[in-house]
Amino acid sequence: MLILLAILIGIVAGLRAMTAPAAVAWGAYLGWFDISQSSLSFMGSFWAVAIFTVLAVVELITDQLPSTPSRKVLMQFGARIVMGALSGATIASAGGMLVVGLIAGVIGAVIGTFGGAAARAYLANRFGRDLPAALIEDVVAIVLALLTVAAVS
Repeated sequence: MLILLAILIGIVAGLRAMTAPAAVAWGAYLGWFDISQSSLSFMGSFWAVAIFTVLAVVELITDQLPSTPSRKVLMQFGARIVMGALSGATIASAGGMLVVGLIAGVIGAVIGTFGGAAARAYLANRFGRDLPAALIEDVVAIVLALLTVAAVS
């Protein structure tokens, strides 16, 4: 089950890079799952919650700007892979499967990056503009992140 959840949180990272670690940090901080014996225990700290939450909010705002680069360019894609790996590893570390979770998070991030880009392009085409598609993607990322983190316990 933790492997599937690591893939799902990776998909969230592919949609919104900072939403995934913010959700995972909140889940750990609130005690929804225990990572205290993991090398990733810092993800349950106040500082991780604060930093990732601020970054997630900034990302949600900047994603709406027309100057924001594609998620498939190297820098953006790399960030999604790293955040998917971190988030997947953190979730799976609750069951002592850090490395497997890291790999699952990367796989999910790749799926989320390319699948999210295709879905958003399709929706933007249907709406005739990008903003409604972007907002739908925001909601999907946030809801999927919350459901995934809540299911870890």
